[in-house]
Amino acid sequence: MRIRRTFAAVIATAALAGLGLTGAATASAAPTTPTVAVTENPTPGECIDGGGKIGANNICEGGTRNGEMVD
Repeated sequence: MRIRRTFAAVIATAALAGLGLTGAATASAAPTTPTVAVTENPTPGECIDGGGKIGANNICEGGTRNGEMVD
């Protein structure tokens, strides 16, 4: 999500500066800090801390972990 917002900001800035999309794509190719991908199922605490609640069949409902199976 953060990458999409950053990329959109770069494109908007480039468009205002008159560079066009090819210049924006080149400008956004600079190395960035890698983000950690969430690959594991959340714990009950992580579901609740993310603003959700544990629903039927151990599925996190709502919040940032919505729809993920809770371990």
